[in-house]
Amino acid sequence: MQLMTWLNPIFTMLASIFQKILAVSLVFGTVITPSTATPIKAVNPDTVRLTFTALGDTQVNAFNGNMKYFEAVLKDVDAAETNQDAFMIVGDITENSLPQEWSFIKETLLNYDFGDDLIFASGNHDIRLRKYDESVKLLTDCVNDITGSDLDSFIYSKEINGYKFIVMGSDREEMEEAYISVEQLKWVDAELKDATRLGKPAFVILHQPLKNTHGLPGTWGDGSNPDAGHVGKQSDLIYTTLNKYNNVILITGHLHTGFGVNSYEKIGNIHGVNVPGAGKNNKDGDYCEFSTGYSVEVYDDEVIFRARDYAKGEYLPEYDIYIPVE
Repeated sequence: MQLMTWLNPIFTMLASIFQKILAVSLVFGTVITPSTATPIKAVNPDTVRLTFTALGDTQVNAFNGNMKYFEAVLKDVDAAETNQDAFMIVGDITENSLPQEWSFIKETLLNYDFGDDLIFASGNHDIRLRKYDESVKLLTDCVNDITGSDLDSFIYSKEINGYKFIVMGSDREEMEEAYISVEQLKWVDAELKDATRLGKPAFVILHQPLKNTHGLPGTWGDGSNPDAGHVGKQSDLIYTTLNKYNNVILITGHLHTGFGVNSYEKIGNIHGVNVPGAGKNNKDGDYCEFSTGYSVEVYDDEVIFRARDYAKGEYLPEYDIYIPVE
């Protein structure tokens, strides 16, 4: 970690140079333009209670051109017929958590109508290369500058249209996994108790999935390490906490798994949804394109995760997820 702290100014300088080069290339280069033939529109616009975009692993990188995959999503969301109440990224928002990468994110979001609110969860790429407090400040400053909020932690909740979003995150620097403290779990427990008391779904956002879910360990690396790819040592405690309540929807990323059999899993009493990577290569799925995610619609009796290729401006109904509200 000391070596990375020493190298960070060098990375920052190089990133600034690459940012200028990329800015020119984006002006004169190819821009992904989504089709407008099938704009984002709720199945039942008159009865939908909540809408939001759910992306994973945008991993915006100051050293390459993968911003185009993120911008393709935003172009499509900007053209939506049904307004989006929130725009969510389920961790690994950046590749290296460099200031220039957060600047990319902020400047691009401000150029589009992404919806009414932001929900950013931290991922391992967002925290592992610098001091924890610095990582927190970079993410929260980005959100606050865009929304005018006063976020000061990776770990927070917010209510949108009467529905609770509970955002979890690591309580300390980690390389791949997350460390979830007992204090955080007590907080999650109290938040879920309140959020589910009226029978509404509650959304828990956590970058890494629980162990042995969504095809793990086969969907991480070469599948040979049974302990890799999941949230970490507190996985069982997280499961126990979430499993106490009805209508809990756990949204995760991290695996870069395309749409398919591993996208949804009923984990005890928990509905697990794993979101493909929007800005990095996906694998282990039937549909593994960039710029993919879910356009989510919440109704009184069900939650629909509508799979979408934002770059093409197309829904992929064969990969939709329907979750009943009990």
